[in-house]
Amino acid sequence: MARMTIDCRDFPNEVGCTLSISGEQEEVLRAASQHAVDVHGHAASPELEDGLRTLMKESA
Repeated sequence: MARMTIDCRDFPNEVGCTLSISGEQEEVLRAASQHAVDVHGHAASPELEDGLRTLMKESA
């Protein structure tokens, strides 16, 4: 399975977050969802997870 990454620096955010999360897709999705709720104030929802999936990139 490909290693995936999501990086807050790729997206404008009000808190100046620089976190990067990488791992297998479901691990990244779980961690990124929790981070988006806890740090960025998003509401936990299936729509949030769908959006995060589109933002993930394969790690180099």
